[in-house]
Amino acid sequence: MKILAIADEESKYLWDYYEKSKLEGIDLIISCGDLDPNYLSFLVTLSSVPVLYVHGNHDGKYERIPPEGCICIEDQIYVHEGVRILGLGGSMRYCSGAHQYTEREMKRRAAKLWLKLFRHQGFDILVTHAPAYQLNDGRDLPHQGFQVFRTLIEKYRPKFFLHGHVHMSYGRNHKRYDKYQDTHVINAFERCIFEFEDENLKEHIF
Repeated sequence: MKILAIADEESKYLWDYYEKSKLEGIDLIISCGDLDPNYLSFLVTLSSVPVLYVHGNHDGKYERIPPEGCICIEDQIYVHEGVRILGLGGSMRYCSGAHQYTEREMKRRAAKLWLKLFRHQGFDILVTHAPAYQLNDGRDLPHQGFQVFRTLIEKYRPKFFLHGHVHMSYGRNHKRYDKYQDTHVINAFERCIFEFEDENLKEHIF
């Protein structure tokens, strides 16, 4: 399964200079938040695959202009071709905006998923907007990651953890790829493509 992960910045390569061939072979598109809803609607219209999304901390407008034809996976486990995908959007609370949470609030969200996690026997991909604590996050409060994401990874050992929020343009400390225990960690900033079955992901992700 080939997955296109996107976040934070609309890709000119896909939107301004779109060619249908650029999405050939893509089986699933996953947004990690902070993207124009019209961009997601554009991708789902011009592709023939599901577009899943969680909210970023700048996605308050989704309530007024939802991404048409796309699937919100907030607090859900969505199954695509046998792959279990868990969504928990939002960032650390640093002001009064939408889709922001304290660590305690995010832990409460995760705790409410226990029955879904039990029924699905875990998950294969964790999709968030914010990173996990001390795992490709920032030390300032707005970009600090959630400890509960590390807890979920440690307990359920998903194959992938996809996040956004930390722009790779911020500096060299923010990587496209990392690995934590058995989990491949991918910063979906702008766009990247990977194969779900790839065992040498670090060498092939782009």
